Amino acid sequence: MRDEEKDRRVRPGRQRLALGALSGVLAGFAALAVAELAAAAVRPQSGPVIAVGGASIDATPAPVKDWAIRHFGTDDKLVLQLGIVAVLAVLALALGVLALRSRRGGAAGMLLFGLVGALAAVGRPDSIGGADALPSAVGAVAGALLLYVLVGRLSAVRRSSAPVAGSVTEEAGDALGAGKGWDRRGFVLAAGSAAAASAAVGAAGRSLNASRGQDAIASREKVVLPAAGSPARPVPKRAVSRAPGASPFFTPNDDFYRVDTALVVPRVDATAWRLRVHGMGVRRPATYSFDDLLHRELIERDITLTCVSNEVGGPYVGNARWTGVRLADLLAECGVEPPSRGGPADQLVSRSVDGMTIGSPVEDVMDGRDGMLALGMNGEPLPFAHGFPVRMVVPGLYGFVSACKWIEDIELTTFDSYDPYWVKRGWARRAPVKTESRIDTPKPFARPRAGTVMVAGVAWAPHRGIGEVEVRIDDGPWQEAHLAAEDTRDTWRQWSLPWQATPGGHTLTVRATDRTGAAQTGERTRTIPDGASGWHTVVVTVE
Repeated sequence: MRDEEKDRRVRPGRQRLALGALSGVLAGFAALAVAELAAAAVRPQSGPVIAVGGASIDATPAPVKDWAIRHFGTDDKLVLQLGIVAVLAVLALALGVLALRSRRGGAAGMLLFGLVGALAAVGRPDSIGGADALPSAVGAVAGALLLYVLVGRLSAVRRSSAPVAGSVTEEAGDALGAGKGWDRRGFVLAAGSAAAASAAVGAAGRSLNASRGQDAIASREKVVLPAAGSPARPVPKRAVSRAPGASPFFTPNDDFYRVDTALVVPRVDATAWRLRVHGMGVRRPATYSFDDLLHRELIERDITLTCVSNEVGGPYVGNARWTGVRLADLLAECGVEPPSRGGPADQLVSRSVDGMTIGSPVEDVMDGRDGMLALGMNGEPLPFAHGFPVRMVVPGLYGFVSACKWIEDIELTTFDSYDPYWVKRGWARRAPVKTESRIDTPKPFARPRAGTVMVAGVAWAPHRGIGEVEVRIDDGPWQEAHLAAEDTRDTWRQWSLPWQATPGGHTLTVRATDRTGAAQTGERTRTIPDGASGWHTVVVTVE
């Protein structure tokens, strides 16, 4: 009999706790949905998940970012956003339970998280001011009100005139969170209506946010890239490897790696876009429109880009044909002189529409290499994910010191007077691409059959070029691989080596030597602060 009484006491309390937690989740869902709709009136980047996610990226130590890129690749942003939503869900659960004891306390907690989102939004580098705080604030108010109402339904207890002997009184039951006779019908109706309304509001917000990019999409569809005044030379037929499993010489746009901090890919209307060039030593500051650049003489070049976060043998490297305006000519037109000619500025700081800042050595972008403001990629206007309408491309430099996407501002300054985004977070100020090579086939842990096995891959040292690639089987001697013909010194070179494979386990290792005679080092280093180094190895089992 005592067990039955205990069960009657505990079950209602657990049920009420569960419904309180559910109330918190529904309130949190409503807050995010309303914020999504409000963000459509401001801009997508002002939404709380995006704003908090961006602030989290900025505050994350460089080694943690590097770990995330290494383990999650291009899905790192999705993982971050899912993580933020999961944390918010847990906090919403806790606020729902708290509200059972104090409705005002739970509602205040919801407002507090709205304040965090608002502060994160206005603190972003690309913030447009107080308007960015609006989505988080409005969403938090909606969530707080809903939580207050739902928990109120759980607290609306019908009084009993004759308590049963041996049972918990209504007053004591409330204190234990085990009240009976609460407004079940009212709660179910309120919760169901809130869930349906939140889903509708969230869907409307997502639809409106998606439609905000229609002008940008239309502007890109209208772009017709004129023929380059300085076209790329045809790729030699012998520059393209026929080895099965080797990377294609040109990386398709959809497969080209993307590493940046933008949780929402900026969609910029090319007709409204402007680029400002100003700063130290700029004798003739200027502002350019997209049409201004489109009607200048264009150059077309094949250039291999790689990310500083690329591990040895990693995937964050690609080769494309870029079309754009020679950057050195544009700077010279504005009266800029490199330091070697007496110019006062040694750093070019490029700024993106999302607030990213990237610093490049002025000497490197004006030393004769084909650095450009790119408008096209592999014969089409830049994809939005790769910087439309305009981005920087500088051969020989890692992207974090050269490849500013969605660029809108170029300022000439010095390294001593300004640290851009990545330098503030422990990365190097100057970062030429290291000589690297990669085995594409056979894949790690492959099980090829004994006999002739083609070992193939790519090697790159942009702006210096690749002069030799060697392969070693186990602890044997280095063997010179066959190098495909060179397109330009700014592109990778494909290589291959037929291997007479014998049964058993084997370790394949590759190394490259650039055109200056410098051999790729076998010393393993981390990606931080200026790129990974070491020889790429692949372990296989021959059957």
